[in-house]
Amino acid sequence: MRKVLIVVVVFLVLIAPAAQASAFTLAVTFAAKPTWSCRLGETGPVPNSLTATAADGVKIRLDRSQLTHAATIVEVGGRTPGVGRDGVLVALMAALTESSLRMLANTSAWPQSASFPNDGNGGDHDSLGLFQMRPRAGWGTMAELMNSTYQARAFFGGQDGPNHGSPRGLRDIPGWRSLPKGAAAQAVEVSAFPDRYARFEPVAEQILDALTVRADRGANSPQVPETGQVVFPLPARTWTATSPFGMRTDPVTGAHTLHTGSDYAAPKGTPVLAAADGIVVFAGDVTSGYGHLILIKHTVNSATVHSGYAHMYAAGIHVRKGQRVTAGQHIADVGTDGKSTGPHLHFEIRPGGAYASPVDANNWLTEHGAASRSNSTSEELSESC
Repeated sequence: MRKVLIVVVVFLVLIAPAAQASAFTLAVTFAAKPTWSCRLGETGPVPNSLTATAADGVKIRLDRSQLTHAATIVEVGGRTPGVGRDGVLVALMAALTESSLRMLANTSAWPQSASFPNDGNGGDHDSLGLFQMRPRAGWGTMAELMNSTYQARAFFGGQDGPNHGSPRGLRDIPGWRSLPKGAAAQAVEVSAFPDRYARFEPVAEQILDALTVRADRGANSPQVPETGQVVFPLPARTWTATSPFGMRTDPVTGAHTLHTGSDYAAPKGTPVLAAADGIVVFAGDVTSGYGHLILIKHTVNSATVHSGYAHMYAAGIHVRKGQRVTAGQHIADVGTDGKSTGPHLHFEIRPGGAYASPVDANNWLTEHGAASRSNSTSEELSESC
């Protein structure tokens, strides 16, 4: 990793909560590609190989050793606050570019590095490992940088990272989420060839999908009983429909984007109800704008369906991962955590599994006998998300 002095100026938009009971979430929420970032720390068995296609159409074959390093990056990113799916993708792109996801020794600069487990010998300055980090640039000792977990932690950085913000890891880059992923990787790596990283974005997507989908479908996943009924996720006469599922102008970016859920404004503390019998697969904080999130896996008409409930506070979550719930059970309280302008429930439905494309949750509820009826439906609040 070649280090030069650079200054990156990124403007951040700070959005204060509005007084009205409406809300928005970032466009990065539950998009058509897998975005259930809470699953990132739970990789399943590593495949023996994977063939992925880069942005230029070139096929890239990755072996089990490379995919094992990728799994380490995914697992570290999944348990590091502020990283999320986007951050893991940036890290995978960087490691693919710098080392082809190989733990490289450097016997020219560090002869003793050959005594550590490695996948070959590099030779760029004094660079080592997956991200080609340089001991002389302050990334860590030779021994530390020959450890894939340490390298991943250093790449993600942050004040709680091993280097406490210097050199800068991803979380130390102001506004990194607003950058193209290749540019975010370059902001950490500071390479003499800044345009190399973007080529590997589709490869990183395919790696992450392969590793995390396996986690969701693993043999140890609990069996989910067929649900007996579907209910609306909020009590009657407590909520107002605000922003529906579908394409709209994003209230934050102004871009024409897909709103992947249905939003229902409700007073803070209103009970959030499980839409159907199922098993909680996640309950906690995420970094992609949801605040606190609950995911429940259901079996409806013999098919797998996942429901998502977002923007609760930590104290407003009343279930835990692995817990069985029943339709109508009080699982949480309405909040306005994360990227939100007021108390509301952001509700999503994904037939086919956590990684399937979302559908119109409001229509799905109606089709399953849980029609969305309330005392009021406001067209004026349709900008909330």
